[in-house]
Amino acid sequence: MSADYPTSGPTESSRPSVAPVQPLFDDVRRIAVLRGGGLGDFIFALAAIDSLAAAYPDARITLLGTPMHAALLASRPSSIDEVVELPVAHGVRELAGRAPDEAELDAFFERMRSERFDLAVQVHGGGRNSNPFLLRLGARHTVGLRTPDAPALERDMAYIYYQHEVLRSLEVVGLAGAVPVRLEPVIHATDQERAGSSTHLDEGAYGLALIHPGATDPRRRWPTTRFAEVAAGLAAEGTQVIVVGDGTDVATADEIVRLAASATAVAPEGGAPVGHISSLAGLLSLGELVGIIDRADVLIGNDSGPRHLAQAVGVSTVGVYWVGNLINAGPLGRSRHRAHLSWTTNCPACGVDITQVGWTAERCEHDDSVVAAVPSSPVLDDAIELRDRSIRSRSTIADRRGQGAHQGQESSSA
Repeated sequence: MSADYPTSGPTESSRPSVAPVQPLFDDVRRIAVLRGGGLGDFIFALAAIDSLAAAYPDARITLLGTPMHAALLASRPSSIDEVVELPVAHGVRELAGRAPDEAELDAFFERMRSERFDLAVQVHGGGRNSNPFLLRLGARHTVGLRTPDAPALERDMAYIYYQHEVLRSLEVVGLAGAVPVRLEPVIHATDQERAGSSTHLDEGAYGLALIHPGATDPRRRWPTTRFAEVAAGLAAEGTQVIVVGDGTDVATADEIVRLAASATAVAPEGGAPVGHISSLAGLLSLGELVGIIDRADVLIGNDSGPRHLAQAVGVSTVGVYWVGNLINAGPLGRSRHRAHLSWTTNCPACGVDITQVGWTAERCEHDDSVVAAVPSSPVLDDAIELRDRSIRSRSTIADRRGQGAHQGQESSSA
């Protein structure tokens, strides 16, 4: 730690937490949280931000993030009061074809210092680049993560790569006195998003399954043929299957639809209905994606932002994970979420140890999938089970609402 401060007393240490919770800072009215990165990176920080808001209920929280984060939060209840777009900066926000502009950075920090933040929180990695960035905000107090080569903050903790990202962020805000108020990120779909998804739904289908085949790291991508086998198996039972993703996923999504549709072209023996398989990859805004996820019974995907988004929205998921990624990003529970693991520890192409990641070792140049050996059959089985559980749950809720409405009519007529 960069400074000595009191350890938690008996009362504090008895509260639920990831690690001992440190004392609250005095008179905190403005909080800045640094968390750039992709969709999943941001979702991992939500529980920690909610905990900060509970610990400092009178404070205004500013997220230093990206336009994607702002789009996700638009018109949605959140502990975050505003999103300020990060400038391009090494290790904080990288944009292809754009180098950091020192004049832009100077203007950004001048504007941020004028905000007079009382507390700045760094949940953006090991701190080699993000800690100098955070310190330039001029906040009265700073907390965050730190590798041995990173500048110290007022209160910091060691960045150990293999730790679940949600728990890591909760441990960081514990340095500022924030006790966890939740372990799972939560995102609420809006009524408008739910209504907008209706145009894509087949009301006659036996449930809705979404498939997301993308991942930022190509090594985390399950083969297209495996996703197609799962899609075909669900469609054969009458389930509507929609492949989702961004523009980079369009070709893969089309191939999954083609392969799965070919496999289900003939109805199975017994005349069971064949569900509709289609792709919306590259066609949905982030809000529209939230809306259709909210209507789904299960999402099947790699370790990727849309899988984490589905979990936050409250939809069951079946994920295909490399074992190291499960440690950092897997679902904590198994009643609504299932994880299928690849135990590969060496690059399939060159044999280099792939467990040494992050800043400790150079990544080899190969992009071969490390999850290709995960079979499709158990993934399909879990998808079917979770789909059925979701459908039963929705039917029970509908029945209860119907009974409540009937009772209300009886009361009003009495």
